[in-house]
Amino acid sequence: MVILKSSYGILSLLVGLLAFKATIVDSFDYGDAIDKTLLFFEAQRSGKLPVGQRVKWRGDSGLGDGYAQGVNLVGGYYDAGDHVKFGQPMAFSMTMLSWAAVDCGAELVSLNQMGHTLDAIKWGTDYFIKAHPQPYVLWGQVGDGVSDHYCWERPEDMTTPRTAYKLDPEHPGSDLAGETAAALAAASLAFKPYDSAYSSLLLVHAKQIFSFADRFRGFYDDSISSAKQFYTSSDELLWAATWLYKATNDEYYLKYVVDNSVSLGGTGWAVKEFSWDNKICWNSSSPYKGAVLLDGAGGAYTSTLQQYQAKADYFSCACLQKNDGYNVPMTPGGLLYLHEWNNMQYPASAAFLLAVYSDYLAKAKGVVKCPEGQLQPLDLLNFAKSQGDYILGKNPKSLSYVVGYGQNYPLHVHHRGASITSVSILKTAVGCVEGFETWYKRPEANPNVIYGALVGGPNANDEFSDDRTDYEQTEPTLSGTAPLVGLFSKLHSLPRNSAGPYTPEPSDPYHKPQGSYPQPATTPNPKPAVPVEFVHVITNSWTVSKETYYRHKVIIKNVSQKPITGLKLYFESLTGSLWGLTPTQDKNTYVLPEWIKVFEPGSECTFVYIQGGGQAKISVQSYH
Repeated sequence: MVILKSSYGILSLLVGLLAFKATIVDSFDYGDAIDKTLLFFEAQRSGKLPVGQRVKWRGDSGLGDGYAQGVNLVGGYYDAGDHVKFGQPMAFSMTMLSWAAVDCGAELVSLNQMGHTLDAIKWGTDYFIKAHPQPYVLWGQVGDGVSDHYCWERPEDMTTPRTAYKLDPEHPGSDLAGETAAALAAASLAFKPYDSAYSSLLLVHAKQIFSFADRFRGFYDDSISSAKQFYTSSDELLWAATWLYKATNDEYYLKYVVDNSVSLGGTGWAVKEFSWDNKICWNSSSPYKGAVLLDGAGGAYTSTLQQYQAKADYFSCACLQKNDGYNVPMTPGGLLYLHEWNNMQYPASAAFLLAVYSDYLAKAKGVVKCPEGQLQPLDLLNFAKSQGDYILGKNPKSLSYVVGYGQNYPLHVHHRGASITSVSILKTAVGCVEGFETWYKRPEANPNVIYGALVGGPNANDEFSDDRTDYEQTEPTLSGTAPLVGLFSKLHSLPRNSAGPYTPEPSDPYHKPQGSYPQPATTPNPKPAVPVEFVHVITNSWTVSKETYYRHKVIIKNVSQKPITGLKLYFESLTGSLWGLTPTQDKNTYVLPEWIKVFEPGSECTFVYIQGGGQAKISVQSYH
């Protein structure tokens, strides 16, 4: 499927969003829905699973990915019910999760889900970093959809070819590269409050990949032909540039979006879809574009940014059936319906986008003027809620299309791993043909519940067949499920829906404490655990003999109210050279330079180190 790329998504990203106060009564536990949704991403993990893996029926898989081509591509996510790692939808999914972390941070923190969200993002972005070993090289896919679909086996038993495919100057793919740059830029924003060094590393890769995408134009499925029948695409450069503008505040990227608005389709087409392959409406509704307009800082860009916003309004009118007949089709039960295959991804992403845009309009005290009437921000939010509630069970079938949520949900999900008994129980390998004969065709429910998976959903008449062989209706995808985290976070923030953090039942086998990332402080000016803080920034990178090296700049700041003397720092995983601190006789231990006798409150000291791989871990050993 080839669909024109999108502008509604670019004004919804250019505006700092407010929690919109609306009088809406809600009967769904959106916190539980978020928790389940994030479990789906754990079920889709490829590679060596972490100790904290909550989905226990999965095991390690794909441990040799990329090795035949001389590159480490272990990790990342399987796309759907199969075992191909498609870069295009994976990158879109990471962008959507990052968008949720950035714009719905308060809600995710209150639900104790920010850690799990960042874990899900990092599993994808770590893979993208591996897939970008050189500035103009991006590995875009592992596995082949045709050969993969000939087998029905668990990922732990895979016997299908794990061929890896790359983009380079001779084999360009500005759509896939642009999508990946957008994901890394968005993720850099998500990680910035929690891990500044990792955030900086993501931004380095995002900028390089964007430069590659812009300089070497072409569609990735012309270079990776095996993707053509599964995930064709068009250009993602506007999408990437907008995220980079938000992440860097560098006017170069805003100017890029404006200057290329016509040539790359940002303002030329009005569309009725937002998805992994179509972001024209997103480009238009981006809240970060809107912020420029609201602040009166549009300047020479104002006219073009207003054209983007017009596309956002068109999308809103079409979704809410106010577009003089040019509307998004709907089922009799009220669900947006665009495509037979995996339709549910489209109302999910549209609902999240409309919720975002309603916040932007509320802040701007704006309305949407449609051919058949005027829409208030609350109208958009109510419609987004109607789609989210349909997904969770308020539909003619009274069925939750999020697996594991509620009492009634699909049991025969089109998913290889979920449909075959776990390797922890059935330790013998299930072969390619045996999987079809014994497990694919069996009438019983799947032995493993794939919590949080958004299946393809009903047909145009709200009819649904819970049949494993009906992949159009029962197969889940990364790109379909990812928007739900942001959507359900927005809906959780509504009045009359503040039950507090989701608390799993004692029998819930998948619950663990909050993920490995700290939560932002909820009290003003909290007393720091140590008197100094470290701010990591990656200022440069280069590649030598396939090894990438990074220049790390670290700022030490005295955040206490008292002067400090004798500050001693301990380094872990420091493999390169360091400048700006004085080494001690103790291994891996440093002190401030001799000329800093007293480290005064509010003062700063900067040092630099260079090494390949990850960053060093710095801790305070002692001080006075």
